[in-house]
Amino acid sequence: MGTRIAIDNPDDDRLGVFRLRERGLTNRADKRDDTGAGMFLAEGDLVVTRAYEAGCVPVAALADADRVPAIADLLDCAVYVGGDAVRAMVTGLGMPHPIVAVFERPGRPSASALLARSHRLVVAERVDNPANIGGIVRNAAGLGWDGLLLDGTSADPLSRRALRVAMGTAFALPHARTRELVDVLGDLGDAIDLLALTPDNDAPSIDDVAATLDPQRPRAVLIGAERSGLSEALLACSRPVRIPMSAGVDSLNAAAASAVACHVLR
Repeated sequence: MGTRIAIDNPDDDRLGVFRLRERGLTNRADKRDDTGAGMFLAEGDLVVTRAYEAGCVPVAALADADRVPAIADLLDCAVYVGGDAVRAMVTGLGMPHPIVAVFERPGRPSASALLARSHRLVVAERVDNPANIGGIVRNAAGLGWDGLLLDGTSADPLSRRALRVAMGTAFALPHARTRELVDVLGDLGDAIDLLALTPDNDAPSIDDVAATLDPQRPRAVLIGAERSGLSEALLACSRPVRIPMSAGVDSLNAAAASAVACHVLR
């Protein structure tokens, strides 16, 4: 059980960890470390609870002194409690959550290990918007996909904004990161169906492609950046699929497209 410590000064040095922004919590080297390095901030009792239940190690928590959420009693760390003004100043949130907590970043599987155990995989290339990554995570987890593979430039699923959008479902969806995405997927040969989302009108409809797939074979849906799409190298080693759109609209955003694809192709 965490020790509750009342705080009424937002400049209190003990609250320094809650004033850290994204780069202060996790630097580039941390994000590349599969063993787990750096920290992440979970916002709200639901996300904090899901992080705790997934086995993430808490560093410190900051809760509303007037209504401390039940999860605070389970965290084995200092639990600071304060009013709205303290919590808003420290976390930078205009409407502070009942609780926020900093956790150690957990380890993650390597790209090869994730591929070996995933039957339904989502692959993101150059999706650098954390909100889109959060949406992709929530869609994939909610629709029964079992892994997320990211290239080196896509946003971090454990960033504050991604975790908020995903509502903490990142802890239920294993993810891996690689800077050699094309090589990693290319080495699989024909062991997996690689299905690349594209707005190209010459690509077959996602519904038609789904009807031809063997449900016993592993498959991956590939999602690229909203403006540039997937790289030519990835398109060359995968099967293009198109979500039919109304005239005058070329595509959905990455998160919305992932919801359609994860539903139709699951």
